[in-house]
Amino acid sequence: MAEKYSEKEAVALESLEDVAVVSELAGTAEDRYDMTRIGKKQELLRNFQFLSVLSFTVVILASWETVLYTVSYGLVNGGLAGLVWMFVVAAVGMATVVLSLAEMASMAPRSGGQYHWVSEFAPPGVQKFLSFLTGWLGTLAWQTGIASGSYLSASQIQGLMLLNAPGYTFERWHRTLLLPRIEVFMLVLHFVGFFAIIIPLWVTAPRTPAKVVFTEFQNNGGWPNLGLSVLIGLTGPVYSMVASDCAVHMAEEIKDASRILPLGMVWSMVLSAVSGFVMILTFCFSVGDIESAISTPTGQPYIQVFYNATGSRAGTTVMTVIIASMTLCNTVNNVASASRQLYAFARDRGLPFSPVLSYVKPGWAIPLNSVLMCFVVTCLLSLINIGSAVAFNAIVSLGAAALFSTYAISISCILIKRWRDEPLRPRRWSLGKWGAPVNVAAVMFLILFYFFSFWPLFTPTEATTMNWSIAIYGAVVIFAILYYHTHGKFVYDGPVVLVKRDL
Repeated sequence: MAEKYSEKEAVALESLEDVAVVSELAGTAEDRYDMTRIGKKQELLRNFQFLSVLSFTVVILASWETVLYTVSYGLVNGGLAGLVWMFVVAAVGMATVVLSLAEMASMAPRSGGQYHWVSEFAPPGVQKFLSFLTGWLGTLAWQTGIASGSYLSASQIQGLMLLNAPGYTFERWHRTLLLPRIEVFMLVLHFVGFFAIIIPLWVTAPRTPAKVVFTEFQNNGGWPNLGLSVLIGLTGPVYSMVASDCAVHMAEEIKDASRILPLGMVWSMVLSAVSGFVMILTFCFSVGDIESAISTPTGQPYIQVFYNATGSRAGTTVMTVIIASMTLCNTVNNVASASRQLYAFARDRGLPFSPVLSYVKPGWAIPLNSVLMCFVVTCLLSLINIGSAVAFNAIVSLGAAALFSTYAISISCILIKRWRDEPLRPRRWSLGKWGAPVNVAAVMFLILFYFFSFWPLFTPTEATTMNWSIAIYGAVVIFAILYYHTHGKFVYDGPVVLVKRDL
């Protein structure tokens, strides 16, 4: 699936291979060629290889774990059959998205990811503005993603408190204080934990008839028709496969990135889709009474299902701790991706205080200022939860919509080049003749999810049940546009101006 470099590019690669000293910082000849072509200095350490890229992406996707703590979307809108079939739809749709992103990652493996691709591949008349807007949307998505992961971890811990101590009184500020308790766990927990969850459910849980699991859809959200309800329930399964671009933002720390990065993205998607589908089937066949799962006092339907299956608070606690631990690992990796995206965008002067955020202390090989800024933003967002849970939920839930916006814009740019029969960058991982059909399918799926991602779970809605993420999303877009016209366009040129097109 690779495409050959031109004669001039081959000569450039040969000259780079002749460099006497090849350090971990510089990477392979292809890595040095890629950095030379985009006009950037290698500042980060290239110590990620295929297995570490695969591990990093699988942990941050956390597919089977996310399936469990987002089942409430499907239980309310679609029922068990909706959960199963919408997961299949989400897996197929996300596969087209990941394949499209992987090809662009092979063309330009750079930490900026989507905003860099837009800058390089969009029509010249809109390159600068679209790239700037995409950078802001990506920053929004990844910064809220850290807060979201931390909040989910705290929610699960609080759910265990409610299960094991019925007299415990729920307070939002308790959850906020739990957010910083992040530790790194071994990736092996992801795989061992998978079997530690499904085996007890297979052995002890009551069996839901296959007819109910595969054919009986439900509309528990009060929507006018079942079809609309099922489509709204699509958001849960999609959340379990979002953020496939996480490894892209580590591109400048991956050795042989133009080959390893797309491979890691594609295989992580395969593993996540398979494990997620097995888990969703296990849950649906083990759920028992749907109403008790939805109305559980723990706030987490899967915790109630675990307890109903095992009849043991201790067993339920152990199973839930495994999932909460993986969510913590997910959050740590979120910080890594978010900080690199922030660093890259600041390096191109797309953000306020860009010189500070993009500074890398010589010898450190990590963007420490950007990492610290991610923690500051997460703490500030977490404080919002003390004052208003509605406002906080609106902020953390818009991350997927913002991220999908960056996917749609960048894939559309490469699709336009294909339609116009314009030459594409050489890449070592290519979709070949399937490029255009896959890109079209990806954009159509992204538009579908984008539309329904802003819908509330229930109707009629109140102030506390309304999905306010559309308001926050709109506010950020408006601010980015205003900032661009008042300041950004005078300092931000986009990565494309540094790209050496003669290489």
